Amino acid sequence: MTYLDFSGVLSRTDLLIRGAELTIVISLAAMFFALLIGLCCASMLLSAFKPLRIFVLCYVEAIRNTPFIVQVFLIYFGLPSLGIKLTPLAAAILAMSIYGGAYTSEIIRSGIQSVAKGQIEAGRSLGMSPLQIFRYVILKPAFSAIFPSLAAQFILLLLSSSVVSAISVPELTGIGNDIQGMTLRNMEIYLIIAAIYVGLVAILKLGCVVFERSVFRFKYLGR
Repeated sequence: MTYLDFSGVLSRTDLLIRGAELTIVISLAAMFFALLIGLCCASMLLSAFKPLRIFVLCYVEAIRNTPFIVQVFLIYFGLPSLGIKLTPLAAAILAMSIYGGAYTSEIIRSGIQSVAKGQIEAGRSLGMSPLQIFRYVILKPAFSAIFPSLAAQFILLLLSSSVVSAISVPELTGIGNDIQGMTLRNMEIYLIIAAIYVGLVAILKLGCVVFERSVFRFKYLGR
């Protein structure tokens, strides 16, 4: 009978910590850029300029209907044929940002469209500028409504970071694959990696809950 032996894996904890740290860095960077891309694309989708809407719709559909790993390979292996060569880390962040931006744009668009037109008219009657209306009347209530969906998308983005190990990014899964090759303890290493991902997701969920309560709920409930 084969028994689980974690000693060989745990002796390489420093490698796992470095992999987890890089996973966090990649994921946070991708979340930030995905949010920016999503906000810009959502604004374009609501634009009166039809070619702009069509362009963004093509981008969103192309990303949502192709596997993420194919997108990673296109950026890392395909762009050099156009004279654009990226490091594995830069390619990973770019791919995750583009991937996350497509989904985030749809979430933000639905949030903006959920804002009642009467609130916008009220803002205009108060003499607010278009920028002030977008910022205070549209954007804040919209983000308050869609924040749980955004948080869920960010969690999926964090978990999707495991795919970039395919282009030799030494994040958590990539380091785990290296340790598996050194120790040949398949079950042990992937159990530990799964546990670390569960921990990272739990921390991200907690951070999202704290952020939502402090930024959205307290303000809108007058606390």
